[in-house]
Amino acid sequence: MSEQQADVLVVEDDPNDLELTLRALKCHHLANEVRVARDGAEAIQLLFGADGNTPMSPPPKVILLDLKLPRLSGLDVLRRLKADSRTRRIPVVMLTSSQEDRDVAECYEAGANSYIVKPVEFERFVEAMRVVGLFWMVVASTPDARSSSTAR
Repeated sequence: MSEQQADVLVVEDDPNDLELTLRALKCHHLANEVRVARDGAEAIQLLFGADGNTPMSPPPKVILLDLKLPRLSGLDVLRRLKADSRTRRIPVVMLTSSQEDRDVAECYEAGANSYIVKPVEFERFVEAMRVVGLFWMVVASTPDARSSSTAR
């Protein structure tokens, strides 16, 4: 289903952070298709379908996931992704304002691939998104990316 295809799934409830993330990805040409979920429940619905059992196909190459989300937390979304064999290999980058040691530890324990504290300054935020996008979309080799690399 082409409507579900996405290189990146951004799960972010703050409109300003969402706009900065989308601008940074576009500015650096890091993703052809970006999907957005504005809360944890919407992310689960996008990732697993309305019935909760039909994973997005093909899955996103990377998920940028805020920790503090309405309806369902980013940590709960992460746990759901990593508990399902069909989605556990999707790289998940926690992108949050929380610097709490407990949050960092819980996210890595639940299977996060990286944890990035959102920089406050615009230029640093854009640079952080460039580095994240470059790494996960270009440099990193993931199982799903390797199988689709011949299609590029």
